[in-house]
Amino acid sequence: MQREHTDVNVKPRERFLTLDTATTVMAAALMNGRELLGESNVYGERNHSVHVITELERLLNEEGLTRDDVDGIAVGVGPGSYTGIRIAVTAAKTLAWAWGIPVTSISTLHALAWGGWNRSIEMKGQEDKNESVNNGSSGAQAADWIVPVLDARRGQVYTGLFDVSTVDDVESPQRLEPDAIRLMTAWTDDLLQRLEALPSEERPPVIWLVGETAVHAETAERLRAWSELRIVPYELEGRWVGRLGADKLLRQEHDELHTLVPNYTQLAEAEANLLRQR
Repeated sequence: MQREHTDVNVKPRERFLTLDTATTVMAAALMNGRELLGESNVYGERNHSVHVITELERLLNEEGLTRDDVDGIAVGVGPGSYTGIRIAVTAAKTLAWAWGIPVTSISTLHALAWGGWNRSIEMKGQEDKNESVNNGSSGAQAADWIVPVLDARRGQVYTGLFDVSTVDDVESPQRLEPDAIRLMTAWTDDLLQRLEALPSEERPPVIWLVGETAVHAETAERLRAWSELRIVPYELEGRWVGRLGADKLLRQEHDELHTLVPNYTQLAEAEANLLRQR
């Protein structure tokens, strides 16, 4: 039986389904508050539509739960693959309507930034992590930068800019620049100008380039002029989509069901003109 839609704004919300299909990974998670109950990472961009509902049902079944136990759903809205984003957004909106639960949107790049940074830290160890985020001058703690990238072809990337100044994963990275599609060369120039303008004690000790880095690592090397650069190839994981989505749902930050749309970001006019000249 479908829940009464009028109830979703007053009932407690703790168990959440989250999903993202904007990349080559269909990343999904089942959360109990901020606790990860289950995770699914299915590779193969062309088959996301085949796996979405099946994987969400599997996550519930493995915990002995049903749709009646789900209190909210979060969905990655990109930017990323146009076709891929639509799959998750359509599924999330359909389930939210059918089950009478709230839905919230999250940035795919935000989840990519958080996950890539944490994965690298786990590999390098806690000592390296503490050094990374506590390397400011005169006792100050300058924040590291995280630059998530998804390849958008023709020298372009879906990207944004975040900083992180905590030695644990309790808080997600904080946004410094909005998600957008940018030419990687122009984006690197922008970051270099930003670094040059900062006082030395406020420059990030480390810049983390995370995500689909292979094609764009050489361009990013110029950032080493100001900070240590760490390049982290990384594919999105459901747990970080889950953490971001759960945080928003716990704060009761919901999207209007009928106006929730993918983030189909476009090049700024100046960059589009530059690309046409190539």
